[in-house]
Amino acid sequence: MAKKKKPLPSLNYLLPRCRISRLVALTGYVGLLLSILGYNLLFADLHGANPVIVIGVQLLPLLIFLPGVITAHVRTHAWLAFAINLYFIQGVLICFQPGRLEYGLIMSGFSVLYFVAALYFIRWSFQAQRVARGET
Repeated sequence: MAKKKKPLPSLNYLLPRCRISRLVALTGYVGLLLSILGYNLLFADLHGANPVIVIGVQLLPLLIFLPGVITAHVRTHAWLAFAINLYFIQGVLICFQPGRLEYGLIMSGFSVLYFVAALYFIRWSFQAQRVARGET
């Protein structure tokens, strides 16, 4: 027996949640950018490497998604949710290095914050698009 289709929530329910989840996702995104930049400028021991190159290599994958994140493009948030997992993994690995626990936790925390908020933003945005098209 086929499942009954669950009705979609109203736009009055979805739009505030889209806004809030997008703001939380932006907080996670900007926090991750600033934590990577701040740590590499202030505390990183680069062993003679050019800091501009190191920062560029770490920030370039995040900055590629910046135009879509600023314009609230839902598919950009979806793709960035995949890419942000690399920063989560890097943050967890950094946690196991002596003296770098705090930085690893901050990096992992902002990654998780973005990932969870982006998933809610994606879900509610696609539901809002369906409601706006007239689906029930």
